[in-house]
Amino acid sequence: MNDRSVSAETEKDAFESLALQYKALADPKRLEILNTICRKNSACVCDLTEVLDLPQSKLSYHLKILLNARLLNKETKGTWSFYSINQKEMNRLISNQICNVITPSC
Repeated sequence: MNDRSVSAETEKDAFESLALQYKALADPKRLEILNTICRKNSACVCDLTEVLDLPQSKLSYHLKILLNARLLNKETKGTWSFYSINQKEMNRLISNQICNVITPSC
C-alpha cells in the first residue's frame, strides 16, 4: 500500500466520521437532548426521561447514536450512567451560531 492509498483511506474514514456526526445532529429530538444535557452539565437517563417526556427505550436509542458519533461523554457510577457534552467534538464540528442554539450555556 502506498502513501497515496493510505491518505485516501484516512480521508474516507474522516468523511464517514463527519457524516455520522452530522446525521446524529440532524434529528430535532437529539438536538433537544444535547441542549438539555448541556444546561444540566451532566445528566442521568432517569433525569432525562422525565424532562424530555421520552420512554427510556427511545432515549437510550438517541443516546447511543450521540455516543457513537462522539458528541457525548458517558461516565458510569455504580449502576448509573451520566452523560455530558463532548465539548471538544462540538467545537470542532459546528459554528458558533449553531453551537449557541444547541449548547447556549456551555
